[in-house]
Amino acid sequence: MELQTKTNMMTLAETSKWLLSRDNFLILTHSRPDGDTLGSACGLCSMLREAGKTAYVLFNSQVTRRYVPYTEGFWSEDFKPDFLITADIADEALFPANASCFKGKVDLAIDHHPSNSGYAKNSLIDAGCAACGELVYELSMDMLGKVSPKTATLLFIAVTTDTGCFRYANTTSRTLRIASELIDAGAPGTEINKRFFRTKSKSRADIETEIMKSLEYTRGGKVATAVVTQEMIKKTGADEDDLEDIAAIHGQIEGVVVSITIREQPDFTSKISVRSNNQVNSGAICALLGGGGHFMAAGVTLDCGVWEAKEKILKAVDEVWK
Repeated sequence: MELQTKTNMMTLAETSKWLLSRDNFLILTHSRPDGDTLGSACGLCSMLREAGKTAYVLFNSQVTRRYVPYTEGFWSEDFKPDFLITADIADEALFPANASCFKGKVDLAIDHHPSNSGYAKNSLIDAGCAACGELVYELSMDMLGKVSPKTATLLFIAVTTDTGCFRYANTTSRTLRIASELIDAGAPGTEINKRFFRTKSKSRADIETEIMKSLEYTRGGKVATAVVTQEMIKKTGADEDDLEDIAAIHGQIEGVVVSITIREQPDFTSKISVRSNNQVNSGAICALLGGGGHFMAAGVTLDCGVWEAKEKILKAVDEVWK
């Protein structure tokens, strides 16, 4: 996919040289931050500091509790940078509120989304990466010839969360090699995977139950749609940490090709997440409604209620999946 605007596309070696010749960096994460944007941004920050640079990550107030222990020490709310970098952000529309002042000013975007809009002056984009953390790992190896245990831990979080603990179809042999090398470098892989994938709160278990009860199947059981309302969230006591990656729950059901999660927001807009196998392009489905993402994982937010949003997204599925 071609970038929508003119950005200077750089190679890994060019990006390393660019970073080594500059200083005083501020790194941005996207709104509703996941493990990849947080792990990649903080991992990049850690690596730059090890290279003798001054670097911070702009504080993201939406960071959830499971990531707090790993991201402490990297945040800043008032650092005045000379250069701005984004990690795992496809478009400026995904900037958190406190980063809106930086629109049009990003010097370097490091990303793996094929839908990246080309908003930065320079870009290092590799859509073949399962996670942005893979790119940051390769940058560290190119710049420093190594990865420290602290950086490795952050990048392992990026890689394992964006691949669903290496279960999703975006996982490649490259992903597994990098994960292995991160563990060799000191990342506590077993501890991280237990924390993120084999531990859940009671409220998480309860919201999963509500989601499964809300499921509706169409296309002969090949499309499964779940609606998550504010009432359901209040009933279960689920918070943002509990709601992370809920879109993957019903995609595990046998025979489901496309799984859709429509989550009612506090302002009563609808956040839609679409997951699919390699038969259907999730990114194309969401693009019809103004969103985007990857082939098998994408999303869009609609300014309407969940039931209207459900009609629109199912219509988009029918348009893309003839």
